[in-house]
Amino acid sequence: MTATVIISGLREIAPDYDALICDVWGVLHDGLRPHWAAVEALRRFRAERGRVVLLSNAPRPPADIVRQLALIGVPEDCYDAIVTSGAAARDDIAGRAAEGRLALMHLGPERDYNLFEGLSVDLVGPDKAALVLLSGLYDDETETPEDYKPILSELKSRLLTMVCANPDVVVPRGGKLVPCAGALARDYESLGGEVVYYGKPHLPIFRVALEALGDAKRVLVIGDGIETDIKGANAAGLDALFIAHGVHAEEVGAPTPENLAKLFAKKGVKVRAAMGALAW
Repeated sequence: MTATVIISGLREIAPDYDALICDVWGVLHDGLRPHWAAVEALRRFRAERGRVVLLSNAPRPPADIVRQLALIGVPEDCYDAIVTSGAAARDDIAGRAAEGRLALMHLGPERDYNLFEGLSVDLVGPDKAALVLLSGLYDDETETPEDYKPILSELKSRLLTMVCANPDVVVPRGGKLVPCAGALARDYESLGGEVVYYGKPHLPIFRVALEALGDAKRVLVIGDGIETDIKGANAAGLDALFIAHGVHAEEVGAPTPENLAKLFAKKGVKVRAAMGALAW
């Protein structure tokens, strides 16, 4: 088992790349405030190397993420484009609705309604649904995936397909981990339910991100999620930079080369390098 290379700044490996695909939540901000060192790192890369695409498993369109980042305080000059799992999920729903009005059950908060607004869908309950769109828990501050066992069992009894607009299981928010749609999708699959995923680590979303980068040849993926960012980068044949002080902070412990190497071996992934938090 080879020890993981730990770097102190993106500048150490930036000359090897002409574009970045960077995670958002956990790398660029914590849900409440920007990580300013990460903002500056992306700015410097854009100024000296090439394009930066933010790739998010957020279950909403890119325009919403632009507004969210602005509210948090993340400046627009640290990225060139945003690609989201929500946009890909909306395209799926639009395609299905094009065949006639679709009886859709939305499992998630009201803020995600724009995933299907303007489409030919009727919002219905589980008893009348032909398809389930999963974007998250109704209230991720007070609920847990355990609370959803009854509704998931009902959906499985009707053999409904679930479209998951956010494969993340958890994300850090203000110093704590909150559950995401991926946790419910995982539980639905454990019951034998069918789930169609949009977002990392699945290849289609990386293809969209690469298209947004144009003719870039040497691309580095930056992320804190092993199951999403790192596995997705590996599947896409792209180098990865792991951010240890994110969603896996407790599991990693002290981000030593040996600890990280053991974690990556356990998860079956490989990385180009790792660092605590993104910085230049």
